[in-house]
Amino acid sequence: MRKAIFVIVSIIVSAVFLWLALRDVPLDQVLEAIRRANLLWVLVSFLSVGLALLLRGVRWRVLLSNRMTLSQCTHIFNVGMLVNQLPLRAGELVRVVVATRYNVPAFTSAASIIVERLLDVVMVVIVLAIGLSRAPFVPEGIGNTAVVFSGVAILGFAALIVFARFPQVPLRFTAWLENRLPALRRFNLSKRVQEILEGLTALTNWRVAVAAIFWTLIGWVVSLGTYYALLLAFNVPEIAPNIDPLAMTCLGVSLASLGVAIPVTVAGIGPFQGGSRVAGELIGLDAIISAALGIVFHGVTVLAYTFWGIVGLMALGVSYGDLVKARNETEQKDEILSSEF
Repeated sequence: MRKAIFVIVSIIVSAVFLWLALRDVPLDQVLEAIRRANLLWVLVSFLSVGLALLLRGVRWRVLLSNRMTLSQCTHIFNVGMLVNQLPLRAGELVRVVVATRYNVPAFTSAASIIVERLLDVVMVVIVLAIGLSRAPFVPEGIGNTAVVFSGVAILGFAALIVFARFPQVPLRFTAWLENRLPALRRFNLSKRVQEILEGLTALTNWRVAVAAIFWTLIGWVVSLGTYYALLLAFNVPEIAPNIDPLAMTCLGVSLASLGVAIPVTVAGIGPFQGGSRVAGELIGLDAIISAALGIVFHGVTVLAYTFWGIVGLMALGVSYGDLVKARNETEQKDEILSSEF
């Protein structure tokens, strides 16, 4: 019953966001713009998504201290991204479960995924700040505020690494806070803080930290290239020469990433297109092209995740039973968390 409600809510949320993204745009003209897109650049965009997946596989292998081969890490990562297209979003737990087949402890892989998410959150903030600082139609002060927030995000991430190196400091503070505010104990705050700190342990090794940050930067550059290739596919630099392609690319990718972070959607449908539409409005790009960009960007991404995810399933020999097991793990985790709260 719970599962069915979640799926229904996901469909409704996706539908609402999609309607908001396309409500005042002539769909026939959007489809015509998509039909005229340069297929060569669309193909480049598709291949770029595959390259970005490979680079994230490299990063995951670094965070796992090379416990698996690059092929195994990449295929498992791709399978996780495939599963994340489904409403229940069990991709991360699928990665944890499948990685145990290669003698990687569940906690180790789960901790590495925490680090991945933290690195990507920092990058989203930085890329969004770059886009907002260059966009001509951003409300006064927001661009500068975004730049400040990006600096705070970087400093915050650095502070987390320091805390991981010296965990007694945040743990003592958390214990002090729980003593002062006993109501916090019902949230198991100390346990949650300890889990985050343990997840960051890999970054206390400076070589691992540098390598993880390096591959994160390269991966995001390639992701930005994916969107820029679509700008070329729609001939944006020529039809709209006053548009800042860097700002549009940064805003399109970062806002789409924020949209995908919404947990109750179907494969990010709706928020993904809405992000591209908002990016276009901030840059001054025609609404028809912005909507078409959002649709094709999302389509290319989903197709790439699906294709490489299926390749990963076949390469790893993962059965449907493995995915069911991962889903059961998700439900069990939800039940435990619910009982704790």
